[in-house]
Amino acid sequence: MTWSQRMNLAIEYIESNLDSVLSIEDVAKEAYCSKYHFHRMFFASFKVTCAEYIRRRKLTMAAVDLLNTDKSIFDIALKYGYESPNAFTRAFRNIHGVNPSQARSGQTALSSYNRVFFPVENKGGENMNYKIVEIPEFNIIGKSKSFEFEKFVKDGPKFWKEYVASEDYQKLYRLNDGKPSQITNSPLLSAYFPKENGKRDEFIDVLGIEATSELESSEFEVHTVPSATYAEFNCTYKNSMKTNRYIYGEWFSSTGYERGRNKPDIVSYFPIPFRPMNDMCVRWWIPVIGKQ
Repeated sequence: MTWSQRMNLAIEYIESNLDSVLSIEDVAKEAYCSKYHFHRMFFASFKVTCAEYIRRRKLTMAAVDLLNTDKSIFDIALKYGYESPNAFTRAFRNIHGVNPSQARSGQTALSSYNRVFFPVENKGGENMNYKIVEIPEFNIIGKSKSFEFEKFVKDGPKFWKEYVASEDYQKLYRLNDGKPSQITNSPLLSAYFPKENGKRDEFIDVLGIEATSELESSEFEVHTVPSATYAEFNCTYKNSMKTNRYIYGEWFSSTGYERGRNKPDIVSYFPIPFRPMNDMCVRWWIPVIGKQ
């Protein structure tokens, strides 16, 4: 089964259950992949989180029900998962710009968020070099924070921008004085550890440096990166997010590789002296398992 077929099965499952409670875990199962992978595939492909897509589609269909049935606003709110009319009204107004009672009059314009299909667009002809590498186990010393994926999209960049401006970050960076490390060969790393066993759709985001026998500090956390097979991609800091979207939005679906379950994505940063941050070299390691 191709990635397009698997993702469209998940989308079909969402569309068939808009009047039910939808968990990302159940949706991801329809695509035969982990929550972590599904989150990233979905966001990279459609530029919206799966949870936000579900909200918008539920409220689109709620508007249809308001205009085409005589069900009470309360019953429609319950149908689409809102336990109080006030919560439904706030969410409805946020999408449509009017209250449900105003929408029912038929005198106002309403928004329609259309169903998506995978792939969004078959661009073809695009190419990005990659190689498959075997990485041994190593440790990262640094700062971490747990994020739900949707919260990370909204709040993650602001959190890390503030941390990098802190004295705590300066202490971290001084541990290796910007020198390259043995395994990653980089002075600074980010790692994204899936939390597949958690009740919520969380992952642990770590910013740090590769640990060595010479580097010890009780002020920072230590996280272990297990040995794994990785696909390696190189880009600039300016294009790093675009590259990540390409990996999850197109590369996996076009190559047939699967993401290595429960293994972290690793980002290595390679600053260039006297050059803007956007020119900094960035390397993505994405854990993979063989083609199925």
